[in-house]
Amino acid sequence: MKPILAITKLTLKAAFRFRIVALLSLFLVVTVTTLPLLIKDDGTARGFVQILLAYSLGLTITTLGLSTLWLSCGILARDIEDCRIQLVVVKPVARWKVWLGKWLGILVLNAMLLAASGLVIYGLLEYRSTNLNEDQKFVLENEVFVARGSAKEPPLDLTQAVEEIYQDRMKQSSLMEVDRALLKQQIHEMLKHEFQLVPQNMMRLWDIPLGVNRADLKDKPLYLRTKFIAMSHKTTFDDIRSFPMFWEVGPENSPQSWRVIMLMTPNVFHEIEVPPNLLDEKGNLQIRFFNNQDDTFYFDMNDGMEVLYRQGGFLANYLKGLLILFCWLALLAAIGLSASSFLSFPVASFFAVSVLILGLSTGTMSQVIEEGGISGVDHETGRIGERKTIDHVSVVFFKGLKELTEVVLDFSPVELLSEGRTVTWWMVCKAVGQVVILVGGIFVAFGIYCFSRRELALPTGGQG
Repeated sequence: MKPILAITKLTLKAAFRFRIVALLSLFLVVTVTTLPLLIKDDGTARGFVQILLAYSLGLTITTLGLSTLWLSCGILARDIEDCRIQLVVVKPVARWKVWLGKWLGILVLNAMLLAASGLVIYGLLEYRSTNLNEDQKFVLENEVFVARGSAKEPPLDLTQAVEEIYQDRMKQSSLMEVDRALLKQQIHEMLKHEFQLVPQNMMRLWDIPLGVNRADLKDKPLYLRTKFIAMSHKTTFDDIRSFPMFWEVGPENSPQSWRVIMLMTPNVFHEIEVPPNLLDEKGNLQIRFFNNQDDTFYFDMNDGMEVLYRQGGFLANYLKGLLILFCWLALLAAIGLSASSFLSFPVASFFAVSVLILGLSTGTMSQVIEEGGISGVDHETGRIGERKTIDHVSVVFFKGLKELTEVVLDFSPVELLSEGRTVTWWMVCKAVGQVVILVGGIFVAFGIYCFSRRELALPTGGQG
């Protein structure tokens, strides 16, 4: 490890020689401290926390990400172009150790800058929270400055019902084999849609399992996060009409059940605080909604109802979120160093940024996959033309790239933190495994291979 650590120290000195540390530190301190003062919140606990985390932490990771790409592209390419790398490789140090030493040096620098920025943001959160009134402080401590777990109802199994309706339809008419699969899909969507509707004078039951966390939830309040659509009323996102919604939580026909009528607006999320100790004998939380309105209400199975419960404090949750962001920076450093292992600094920078933009273009990838290639659809005729070899190759390429990108983008700690949701250690381990070891390891292996095969004795630094 001594050669690697020595290269790490040299990389840090080179970063200070570029004055990037001083400039980045100054820029981050100014933006992180002044941005929340320039953007006004709505005076609520959720409002100011979302602004501080979404804007300040988002700006921090964006700045560090771009600077990481620039530094990682220049730290190796410039050494090769100026022939300084020859002073290192002539020593008994393997090239892979040189490469890893530079990568670790950039990671140490990112860790210091991210930790300093994270500390400033956390301090601002604590300071701004003192300006809230007592009601909002209570909301802050119980709904925002927490780490809350989530539970939803199990996935709906409609296999038997779909099969019964399908067999009945088949007796009435004969369908082609290709139409049978489509018919089953249509029946499934029809039943699913009907299950999510609550007509007038009907009841909707959610039976959400919480038995695994039953002991930890004793004497602790729960929160229902719900969202609905009024089907027979013309609703828009700026609609201010409210409905009196009748809720009952707890075992059925039990005197301990909790009942409440709340005025609620469609198309927005509502959080309802529920008293503790309302689980049934199985450890399930039963939630019943009674529709005594003239309207039909629609509760989506994915985000129509969710139970949130406290799992821990905000500080530990915040630190785990920073660890996931650090994993992203480690990947960007690997991309930049890989590019500079076989390209000059300007070309490496362009290549690294192009890879980043391509990775974020998931919508374009999905379109190419859906249309079966880059030729696309003829918009005049609406038909798909004859597929060429490049179309088949592009579909395979974008499918693999999309799966690889989704592995990286499968984490959003900023959103979780702003909503008071738990960033679990499992998420952190997945980020390390998927972002750093799996995807980052691909770029690390590629960069080390290119650097090991590169001719460094040429006057042009191996550019040939």
